[in-house]
Amino acid sequence: MSGRLEFAGKTAVITGAASGIGRALAFALAERDCNLALADINEDALREVANALASNERKVTATRVDVGRRGDIADFADTVRAEHGEAHLLFNNAGVAAGGTFEELSEETFEWLVGINFWGPIRMTRAFLPLMHASGDGHITNVSSIFGVIAPAGQTAYSASKFGVRGFSDALRHELAGSDISVTTVHPGGVNTNIAKSARVSDSASEEDIEAGLKQAAQNLVMPPSEAAGIILRGVERRKPRVLVGRDAHLLHWLERLMPSSYWGLMARRLGRAKAED
Repeated sequence: MSGRLEFAGKTAVITGAASGIGRALAFALAERDCNLALADINEDALREVANALASNERKVTATRVDVGRRGDIADFADTVRAEHGEAHLLFNNAGVAAGGTFEELSEETFEWLVGINFWGPIRMTRAFLPLMHASGDGHITNVSSIFGVIAPAGQTAYSASKFGVRGFSDALRHELAGSDISVTTVHPGGVNTNIAKSARVSDSASEEDIEAGLKQAAQNLVMPPSEAAGIILRGVERRKPRVLVGRDAHLLHWLERLMPSSYWGLMARRLGRAKAED
Protein backbone atom coordinates (compact mmCIF):
# COMPACT_ATOMS: atom_id res chain seq x y z
CA MET A 1 0.00 0.00 0.00
CA SER A 2 1.30 3.45 -0.91
CA GLY A 3 0.24 6.97 -0.06
CA ARG A 4 0.16 8.87 3.22
CA LEU A 5 -1.85 7.42 6.05
CA GLU A 6 -4.76 9.47 7.35
CA PHE A 7 -5.35 9.22 11.11
CA ALA A 8 -8.63 11.10 11.55
CA GLY A 9 -11.59 8.85 12.25
CA LYS A 10 -9.46 5.68 12.47
CA THR A 11 -9.55 3.29 15.43
CA ALA A 12 -6.11 2.73 16.97
CA VAL A 13 -5.32 -0.25 19.20
CA ILE A 14 -2.39 0.36 21.57
CA THR A 15 -0.79 -2.08 24.01
CA GLY A 16 1.28 -0.81 26.91
CA ALA A 17 -0.85 2.34 26.81
CA ALA A 18 -0.71 3.19 30.52
CA SER A 19 2.79 4.68 30.50
CA GLY A 20 5.85 5.58 28.46
CA ILE A 21 5.69 5.49 24.67
CA GLY A 22 2.26 3.83 24.67
CA ARG A 23 0.72 6.58 26.78
CA ALA A 24 2.35 9.25 24.59
CA LEU A 25 1.03 7.53 21.46
CA ALA A 26 -2.47 7.54 22.93
CA PHE A 27 -2.38 11.30 23.54
CA ALA A 28 -0.78 12.02 20.15
CA LEU A 29 -3.34 9.89 18.30
CA ALA A 30 -6.18 11.55 20.19
CA GLU A 31 -4.89 14.88 18.91
CA ARG A 32 -5.09 13.38 15.41
CA ASP A 33 -8.78 12.54 15.96
CA CYS A 34 -8.40 8.79 16.37
CA ASN A 35 -10.70 6.54 18.35
CA LEU A 36 -8.70 4.56 20.88
CA ALA A 37 -8.76 0.97 22.15
CA LEU A 38 -6.19 1.05 24.96
CA ALA A 39 -4.67 -1.96 26.70
CA ASP A 40 -2.25 -2.44 29.57
CA ILE A 41 -1.68 -4.80 32.48
CA ASN A 42 -1.75 -1.83 34.90
CA GLU A 43 -5.49 -1.26 35.05
CA ASP A 44 -5.46 1.77 37.38
CA ALA A 45 -2.91 3.72 35.34
CA LEU A 46 -4.68 2.74 32.13
CA ARG A 47 -7.98 4.04 33.47
CA GLU A 48 -6.34 7.38 34.26
CA VAL A 49 -5.15 7.69 30.66
CA ALA A 50 -8.57 6.75 29.29
CA ASN A 51 -10.33 9.24 31.58
CA ALA A 52 -7.93 12.01 30.52
CA LEU A 53 -8.72 11.32 26.86
CA ALA A 54 -12.46 10.80 27.20
CA SER A 55 -14.36 13.03 24.81
CA ASN A 56 -17.61 13.23 22.89
CA GLU A 57 -15.45 13.62 19.78
CA ARG A 58 -13.86 10.19 20.05
CA LYS A 59 -14.52 6.74 21.49
CA VAL A 60 -11.97 5.62 24.09
CA THR A 61 -12.00 2.19 25.72
CA ALA A 62 -9.61 0.73 28.28
CA THR A 63 -9.07 -3.01 28.78
CA ARG A 64 -6.72 -4.79 31.16
CA VAL A 65 -4.61 -7.08 28.99
CA ASP A 66 -1.55 -9.18 29.75
CA VAL A 67 -0.06 -9.61 26.28
CA GLY A 68 1.88 -12.60 27.56
CA ARG A 69 -1.43 -14.49 27.87
CA ARG A 70 -3.06 -15.86 24.71
CA GLY A 71 -6.53 -15.76 26.25
CA ASP A 72 -6.26 -12.09 27.21
CA ILE A 73 -5.43 -11.17 23.63
CA ALA A 74 -8.30 -13.18 22.17
CA ASP A 75 -10.72 -11.58 24.64
CA PHE A 76 -9.35 -8.12 23.85
CA ALA A 77 -9.94 -8.58 20.12
CA ASP A 78 -13.54 -9.60 20.88
CA THR A 79 -13.95 -6.53 23.10
CA VAL A 80 -12.65 -4.18 20.40
CA ARG A 81 -14.91 -5.78 17.81
CA ALA A 82 -17.92 -5.36 20.11
CA GLU A 83 -17.17 -1.81 21.28
CA HIS A 84 -15.54 -0.27 18.20
CA GLY A 85 -16.69 -2.49 15.37
CA GLU A 86 -13.39 -1.99 13.53
CA ALA A 87 -9.64 -1.54 13.96
CA HIS A 88 -7.37 0.29 11.54
CA LEU A 89 -4.12 0.91 13.43
CA LEU A 90 -2.36 -1.62 15.65
CA PHE A 91 0.51 -0.46 17.87
CA ASN A 92 2.26 -3.43 19.46
CA ASN A 93 4.13 -1.42 22.06
CA ALA A 94 3.98 -3.36 25.35
CA GLY A 95 7.36 -4.68 26.46
CA VAL A 96 9.46 -5.71 29.44
CA ALA A 97 13.15 -6.09 30.24
CA ALA A 98 15.40 -8.38 32.26
CA GLY A 99 18.93 -7.71 33.47
CA GLY A 100 21.65 -10.33 33.53
CA THR A 101 23.69 -12.60 31.31
CA PHE A 102 22.25 -15.71 29.70
CA GLU A 103 23.76 -17.91 32.41
CA GLU A 104 22.43 -15.66 35.17
CA LEU A 105 18.84 -15.43 33.93
CA SER A 106 16.52 -18.28 34.82
CA GLU A 107 14.65 -20.07 32.04
CA GLU A 108 11.42 -18.85 33.63
CA THR A 109 12.49 -15.21 33.32
CA PHE A 110 13.69 -15.74 29.75
CA GLU A 111 10.36 -17.30 28.77
CA TRP A 112 8.38 -14.56 30.57
CA LEU A 113 10.18 -11.85 28.60
CA VAL A 114 9.93 -13.60 25.24
CA GLY A 115 6.26 -14.35 25.89
CA ILE A 116 5.50 -10.63 26.21
CA ASN A 117 7.98 -9.01 23.84
CA PHE A 118 7.86 -11.54 21.00
CA TRP A 119 4.74 -13.68 21.28
CA GLY A 120 2.67 -10.65 22.32
CA PRO A 121 3.02 -8.83 18.98
CA ILE A 122 2.57 -12.08 17.03
CA ARG A 123 -0.63 -13.02 18.83
CA MET A 124 -1.96 -9.46 18.73
CA THR A 125 -1.34 -9.33 14.99
CA ARG A 126 -3.05 -12.66 14.40
CA ALA A 127 -6.03 -11.61 16.53
CA PHE A 128 -6.49 -8.21 14.88
CA LEU A 129 -5.64 -8.91 11.23
CA PRO A 130 -9.23 -9.93 10.36
CA LEU A 131 -10.57 -6.66 11.79
CA MET A 132 -7.91 -4.68 9.95
CA HIS A 133 -8.59 -6.40 6.62
CA ALA A 134 -12.27 -5.69 7.12
CA SER A 135 -11.50 -2.00 7.68
CA GLY A 136 -9.94 -1.82 4.21
CA ASP A 137 -7.05 0.38 5.35
CA GLY A 138 -4.81 -0.97 8.09
CA HIS A 139 -1.34 -0.36 9.50
CA ILE A 140 0.66 -2.41 12.01
CA THR A 141 3.38 -0.73 14.07
CA ASN A 142 5.64 -3.14 15.97
CA VAL A 143 7.94 -1.58 18.54
CA SER A 144 11.28 -3.40 18.55
CA SER A 145 14.34 -1.62 19.99
CA ILE A 146 17.79 -0.50 18.99
CA PHE A 147 18.67 -3.77 20.73
CA GLY A 148 16.88 -5.39 17.81
CA VAL A 149 19.69 -3.96 15.65
CA ILE A 150 22.67 -4.40 17.97
CA ALA A 151 23.06 -7.10 20.63
CA PRO A 152 24.95 -5.95 23.75
CA ALA A 153 26.30 -8.36 26.32
CA GLY A 154 23.85 -8.78 29.19
CA GLN A 155 20.83 -8.48 26.87
CA THR A 156 20.41 -12.01 25.53
CA ALA A 157 16.72 -12.27 26.38
CA TYR A 158 15.79 -8.74 25.39
CA SER A 159 17.78 -8.74 22.15
CA ALA A 160 16.47 -12.19 21.21
CA SER A 161 12.91 -10.92 21.57
CA LYS A 162 13.50 -7.62 19.78
CA PHE A 163 15.44 -9.20 16.88
CA GLY A 164 12.50 -11.59 16.65
CA VAL A 165 10.04 -8.70 16.40
CA ARG A 166 12.18 -7.19 13.67
CA GLY A 167 12.31 -10.42 11.66
CA PHE A 168 8.61 -11.10 12.09
CA SER A 169 7.71 -7.54 11.04
CA ASP A 170 9.95 -7.55 7.97
CA ALA A 171 8.62 -10.90 6.72
CA LEU A 172 5.02 -9.86 7.43
CA ARG A 173 5.54 -6.62 5.51
CA HIS A 174 6.73 -8.59 2.51
CA GLU A 175 3.76 -10.96 2.75
CA LEU A 176 1.27 -8.08 2.96
CA ALA A 177 2.84 -6.06 0.14
CA GLY A 178 0.12 -4.96 -2.25
CA SER A 179 -2.61 -5.57 0.29
CA ASP A 180 -4.66 -3.13 2.36
CA ILE A 181 -2.26 -3.38 5.35
CA SER A 182 1.22 -1.89 5.74
CA VAL A 183 3.82 -2.52 8.47
CA THR A 184 6.34 -0.35 10.31
CA THR A 185 9.06 -1.58 12.66
CA VAL A 186 10.19 0.91 15.31
CA HIS A 187 13.65 0.87 16.90
CA PRO A 188 13.78 3.31 19.83
CA GLY A 189 17.02 4.29 21.47
CA GLY A 190 17.10 5.81 24.94
CA VAL A 191 13.54 6.88 25.70
CA ASN A 192 12.66 7.91 29.25
CA THR A 193 10.25 5.13 30.25
CA ASN A 194 9.88 2.88 33.30
CA ILE A 195 11.17 -0.22 31.52
CA ALA A 196 14.48 -0.30 33.44
CA LYS A 197 12.83 0.30 36.82
CA SER A 198 10.34 -2.52 36.23
CA ALA A 199 12.89 -4.96 34.78
CA ARG A 200 13.42 -8.34 36.36
CA VAL A 201 16.95 -9.10 37.56
CA SER A 202 18.75 -12.35 38.23
CA ASP A 203 18.81 -13.76 41.75
CA SER A 204 22.58 -13.38 41.77
CA ALA A 205 22.49 -9.62 41.16
CA SER A 206 23.76 -7.58 44.12
CA GLU A 207 22.21 -4.33 45.33
CA GLU A 208 25.29 -2.56 43.95
CA ASP A 209 24.78 -4.15 40.52
CA ILE A 210 21.11 -3.16 40.48
CA GLU A 211 21.88 0.40 41.54
CA ALA A 212 24.61 0.72 38.90
CA GLY A 213 22.24 -0.58 36.22
CA LEU A 214 19.55 1.92 37.17
CA LYS A 215 22.09 4.73 37.19
CA GLN A 216 23.29 3.82 33.69
CA ALA A 217 19.67 3.60 32.49
CA ALA A 218 18.94 7.07 33.89
CA GLN A 219 21.91 8.44 31.95
CA ASN A 220 20.90 6.76 28.68
CA LEU A 221 17.09 6.87 28.72
CA VAL A 222 16.57 10.59 28.23
CA MET A 223 14.25 11.28 25.27
CA PRO A 224 10.74 12.33 26.39
CA PRO A 225 8.12 9.75 25.35
CA SER A 226 6.09 12.50 23.67
CA GLU A 227 9.02 13.24 21.36
CA ALA A 228 9.40 9.54 20.58
CA ALA A 229 5.68 9.27 19.80
CA GLY A 230 5.91 12.19 17.40
CA ILE A 231 8.80 10.57 15.52
CA ILE A 232 6.94 7.26 15.35
CA LEU A 233 3.71 8.76 14.04
CA ARG A 234 5.50 10.82 11.39
CA GLY A 235 7.03 7.57 10.17
CA VAL A 236 3.72 5.73 10.30
CA GLU A 237 2.03 8.56 8.40
CA ARG A 238 4.53 7.99 5.60
CA ARG A 239 4.18 4.20 5.98
CA LYS A 240 7.95 3.89 6.48
CA PRO A 241 9.15 0.30 6.82
CA ARG A 242 11.58 1.21 9.63
CA VAL A 243 11.70 4.09 12.09
CA LEU A 244 14.77 4.82 14.21
CA VAL A 245 13.98 6.91 17.30
CA GLY A 246 16.75 9.13 18.65
CA ARG A 247 20.25 10.13 17.66
CA ASP A 248 21.65 7.21 19.63
CA ALA A 249 19.53 4.79 17.61
CA HIS A 250 20.75 6.30 14.32
CA LEU A 251 24.38 6.20 15.50
CA LEU A 252 24.21 2.58 16.65
CA HIS A 253 22.35 1.57 13.49
CA TRP A 254 25.17 2.92 11.34
CA LEU A 255 27.83 1.51 13.66
CA GLU A 256 26.35 -1.95 13.19
CA ARG A 257 26.20 -1.49 9.41
CA LEU A 258 29.83 -0.34 9.23
CA MET A 259 31.20 -2.83 11.79
CA PRO A 260 28.73 -5.73 11.83
CA SER A 261 31.08 -8.22 13.47
CA SER A 262 33.21 -5.92 15.61
CA TYR A 263 31.03 -3.07 16.90
CA TRP A 264 30.72 -4.62 20.35
CA GLY A 265 34.46 -4.44 20.96
CA LEU A 266 34.35 -0.68 20.38
CA MET A 267 31.26 -0.25 22.52
CA ALA A 268 32.66 -2.36 25.35
CA ARG A 269 35.85 -0.30 25.46
CA ARG A 270 33.86 2.94 25.61
CA LEU A 271 31.60 1.56 28.31
CA GLY A 272 34.64 0.46 30.26
CA ARG A 273 36.15 3.93 30.08
CA ALA A 274 32.84 5.50 31.13
CA LYS A 275 32.65 3.25 34.19
CA ALA A 276 36.23 4.02 35.11
CA GLU A 277 35.47 7.75 34.96
CA ASP A 278 32.49 7.27 37.29
